[in-house]
Amino acid sequence: MSATHSADPIHSAAPSRMSSARVVLASFIGTAIEFFDFYVYGTATALVIGPVFFPNSSTTAQALSAFVTFGIAFIARPIGSFLFGHFGDRIGRKSTLIASLLVMGLSTVLIGLVPGYAVIGAAAPILLCLLRFGQGIGLGGEWGGAALLATEYAPHGKRGWFGMFPQLGPSVGFLASNALFFGLALALTDTQFRAWGWRVPFLVSAILVVLGLYVRLKIAETPAFKAALERNARVRVPLAALIARHWWPTLLGSLAMVVCYTLFYMSTVFSLSYGVATLHIPRPIFLGLLCIAVVFMGLATPLSAWASDRLGRKPVLIAGTIAAIASGFTMAPLLGSGSIPLIALFLSIELFLMGVTFAPMGALLPELFPTHVRYTGAGAAYNIGGILGASIAPSIAQVLAVRGGLTWVGGYISIAAAISLLGVLCMRETRHGRLD
Repeated sequence: MSATHSADPIHSAAPSRMSSARVVLASFIGTAIEFFDFYVYGTATALVIGPVFFPNSSTTAQALSAFVTFGIAFIARPIGSFLFGHFGDRIGRKSTLIASLLVMGLSTVLIGLVPGYAVIGAAAPILLCLLRFGQGIGLGGEWGGAALLATEYAPHGKRGWFGMFPQLGPSVGFLASNALFFGLALALTDTQFRAWGWRVPFLVSAILVVLGLYVRLKIAETPAFKAALERNARVRVPLAALIARHWWPTLLGSLAMVVCYTLFYMSTVFSLSYGVATLHIPRPIFLGLLCIAVVFMGLATPLSAWASDRLGRKPVLIAGTIAAIASGFTMAPLLGSGSIPLIALFLSIELFLMGVTFAPMGALLPELFPTHVRYTGAGAAYNIGGILGASIAPSIAQVLAVRGGLTWVGGYISIAAAISLLGVLCMRETRHGRLD
């Protein structure tokens, strides 16, 4: 199974205050930028990708086509986790993290430059899909490295807290993405926004990537990986070792991640599309509601991480997944009401629970694996969970909403949470193990 092993001896000495701050910033800023890039596409999917790249279809077909391009990145993410995980476990965490950030950032900027279907015809959606695949490759390698950077530097007993900082990246990245789209929605007419305004957030990513690279170039390799080098503990093909000897924790980690992705993308991508297209809520208002709701996700993240260090990863995740099962039953009466306060309540509940279930993963997934396959294993579990929980979730939700209404979509959320609960119940507690 895994090699987070033994009891609870004293961990290696904690890094200095300055190096701790640097590590925290490097693990946080990369995921914030990467998720900013990813959420920019998610928001654009709900608002403009269909009409710009698939104009010769019905409104429903446009939405489904856009959601398919959204799902492509989730197919690419496990490939990215295997690719970057291989080099992260072979040559080190630092250089691999820099490469993943470059791949993700370049793909995002180029999406902002691809002409629409009206200009280059069928080449437009083809290029879009290729670059979306590149986004997935980059993000697939990003999270595992950032989580390892934080947890392999963390003092013993504080891995949940240190592992929380990469988990804060999505909240900040999403808030920045949505705030930028919100500002554009207020400043531009609908025609301007569809013509060129939606491209601005993609191009802004270039500035953020330069900032992230600067921070990451300042960090050193993690103590756990240095120790593995000294022991000559690396394996030639980490993926082969993972499949042969660590497939069970990979499966359980993947199942545990399903609820996080489902909660997030149902309450953002699908709800945004449904709110604007079906409930006819003005786009700026719904984006504003999401900006408010994501604050609750940001607040839940440190609280959940702190609790996971004191109570254990499993108790926190069990409570969070049970609450998520119940939350699926609130979708129809709250989101379907069309009432702004009730919709805000639904979005806040879902994103708060996303923070509760997501925060412990920054420590839990690395703790499931030994050093020589940790980058590959943590990244694979994280991204396979993305395929199960998010890649087709908006598309399925679109179909369920048409055929059975929001009650069916809420049931989908509850089922996804139940799958994660099963995975968590089959795990062992990991907080007392060593990472070195």
